[in-house]
Amino acid sequence: MRIARFSLDGNVAFGVVEGDAETEGGPVLDIIKGHPFAEFERSGQKLPMGKVRLLPPVLPNKVVAIGRNYAEHAKELGNEVPDTPVVFFKPSTSVCGPHDPIAYPSFSSEVHYEAELAVVIGRLCKDVPRERVKDVILGYTCGNDVTARDVQRAESQWARAKGFDTSCPLGPWVETELDASDLGVMCTVNGDQRQLGRTSEMVRSVEDLVVHITEAMTLLPGDVILTGTPAGVGPLNIGDEVAVTIEGIGTLTNKVVKRD
Repeated sequence: MRIARFSLDGNVAFGVVEGDAETEGGPVLDIIKGHPFAEFERSGQKLPMGKVRLLPPVLPNKVVAIGRNYAEHAKELGNEVPDTPVVFFKPSTSVCGPHDPIAYPSFSSEVHYEAELAVVIGRLCKDVPRERVKDVILGYTCGNDVTARDVQRAESQWARAKGFDTSCPLGPWVETELDASDLGVMCTVNGDQRQLGRTSEMVRSVEDLVVHITEAMTLLPGDVILTGTPAGVGPLNIGDEVAVTIEGIGTLTNKVVKRD
């Protein structure tokens, strides 16, 4: 099931995505009663997706991100694979949705894309045992861990490099029925392929990461885990269109603009 969050005439709601681009008339949204973090009913009221604005599929309290979780990516930046996961945060204010602009930060001259599988947490959880990880996951979406690489190199903490406004595009929706162990992850810039990897190449699996993170902190419904990026990261420039495609989910597209 694909669950999208959208706005129409100033009202925000969730809906189940039915159909696709090949469907006659295009995909539609069946508005749900309530929210997807509890049992819900479909209203039967359907809207053409072309009539609404897709929003970030969730508004996380926090985005917990993982660095250097693909060996080839660590290598391309001159880093070793760490003995334990590198964990950092992207603030809720960094989140933007499909087709929202990525504002190029004024304090950087080297901004990179990083295509990533994003895990959406579905229930409050702490100290999750491995056998219960699937129970706490609502689903998966596409993420882009946009990074000011020059700032990351210059500053020992990554808060500014990875936490600036619009540095965390998420979308286009949450896919709730998916085996995330071996999915293709691709990034294109202006239609040219830049990254291509598979989640099976991750050093630590989704299960590993949820166990590790919840040893330390409580995750809330709607929180997001970014699981790391494959090799092939590189620069974005003002005017570029960057797209993250994950097998079984869809494509998240954003354009880079000059910051106002």
